[in-house]
Amino acid sequence: QVQLVESGGGLVQAGASLRLHCAASGRTFSNYNMGWFRQAPGKERDFVAAITTKGGTSFYSDSVKGRFTISRDNAKNAVYLQMNSLKPEDTAVYYCAALLSQLLAYYTDYAKYQHWGQGTQVTVSS
Repeated sequence: QVQLVESGGGLVQAGASLRLHCAASGRTFSNYNMGWFRQAPGKERDFVAAITTKGGTSFYSDSVKGRFTISRDNAKNAVYLQMNSLKPEDTAVYYCAALLSQLLAYYTDYAKYQHWGQGTQVTVSS
């Protein structure tokens, strides 16, 4: 079992940066691929980024590629999402999630992730 707690969200102006932190509990954290998803009001939960168990490979949605960077520190049981050049359309609740499967197609599918945090709000004003 893995329990996840996100932090680092807030209210910023367009063009600013934020760094989200996901703290994981449990000895098996390093067995999980990790992802970030986001959900805006009235919309579905969308894939943002994912990273493999040892951090060797990462994936991004087209909407954040080049602006966001996902990373992890297995020694600290932590995953990060560095968000630069934020836009108003990035406004959403951001969720950290853990995925056991190694299937490439699963990384972007929120339904395949086994564990979720409670989310952290990111609001970007224009």
